[in-house]
Amino acid sequence: MIFSILAFLALLVSICIKNRKKSLLVQALNCFFEATYNFIICAYTGAYLSIINIIRTCIFINKDKFNKIAYLLILIVFWGIIIINCTFTWAGWISLLPTIGTLIRTYCLWQSNMKLVRFSGITTGLLYGLYYIYYKSWFMALGDLVLLIVAIFSIYNNDIKLKDKNNIFIKENNI
Repeated sequence: MIFSILAFLALLVSICIKNRKKSLLVQALNCFFEATYNFIICAYTGAYLSIINIIRTCIFINKDKFNKIAYLLILIVFWGIIIINCTFTWAGWISLLPTIGTLIRTYCLWQSNMKLVRFSGITTGLLYGLYYIYYKSWFMALGDLVLLIVAIFSIYNNDIKLKDKNNIFIKENNI
C-alpha cells in the first residue's frame, strides 16, 4: 500500500510542476514506486512498463544531449519495446490499457511542451484507472481519478485560462 501512495503522490506532483526536467525527475520516481506496487499485485504488464518508463524518462530528461534523428529513433525504440512488452505480458485485452496509456505518455514526454505532459495526465488517469479497477486496486484507481481531475485543472489553469488572458490583453491593446 505504501508504494501505491508514494506513486500517486509523485505523479500528482509531477503534473503540477512547470519545469519539464523537474517534472520528469519526479515522474521517474513515480515509475519506480509504481513498478514496485505492480509487481506486488501481480499486474505484470504495468510493472514492466513502469521499469521501461523509468529508463525512458531518464533519457528524456537529457533530451539536449541527442541530435534530432537520434532522439526520434529513441522514441521509436521505446514504442517498439512497449508493444513487445504487451505481447510478452499479455493477460487479455486489459493489457492494452496501460500499453496505450504508455504509448501516449511516451510521446507526450518526448516532446518539450509541458502542455502535452499535462495532457498525458488525462490519458494516464483514464487508461491506468480502468486497468487498476480491473485488478481491484481501488487506491490506485482513486489516485488515477484524482490525477485525471488535477490534469484537467492544470490544463485549464496553465493553458486555457492563460490563453484567454493573453487574448483579452491582445484585444484590449489592439495588437
